[in-house]
Amino acid sequence: MKKTVLTLGLIAGAISAVMMLGTVTFVNDHGTKGLIIGYTAIVLAALLVFFGIRSYRDNVAGGPVTFGRAFAVGILITIISNVCYVAAWEVVNAKLMPDFADTYAAQMIERAKASGASPEKIEKTTREAADFKRMYKNPAIRMAWTFAEPFPVGLVITLISAAVLRRKAPLQVCASA
Repeated sequence: MKKTVLTLGLIAGAISAVMMLGTVTFVNDHGTKGLIIGYTAIVLAALLVFFGIRSYRDNVAGGPVTFGRAFAVGILITIISNVCYVAAWEVVNAKLMPDFADTYAAQMIERAKASGASPEKIEKTTREAADFKRMYKNPAIRMAWTFAEPFPVGLVITLISAAVLRRKAPLQVCASA
């Protein structure tokens, strides 16, 4: 199980990390194009969960695999992939976009103003932006938010894959003499 989980987890992590680097050019606009490319990359990486469970079932377990074991394989692949995703974001954030939190907070406020929001709403958004910047400086919080971004996709694909790929061991009939 270790080899399957590590191999496919690291491949999925590499896919998500490389695709993240490809979306860096879209991050500053926080627009639809970046979201579409980013979540497409997350889904593509998470699809390796299906192949990992299938590989485990066919090559390691010899055919039968329970939902629980399939889920364990899938969720471990997801976790490894997400750790790679977080590591990639930490590098991008530190080296390529050290002002990400400031830029994002400023865009939050600008969007509120551009939408014609009331002064109270703009003030509330300004407070939320300041809170975001303060919390984003904490590496544990930043990493938790980053981990939580792709995790739901991986969890859903793990649940679906484990349900689809589970296979019971064939019943053995005892012959009596």
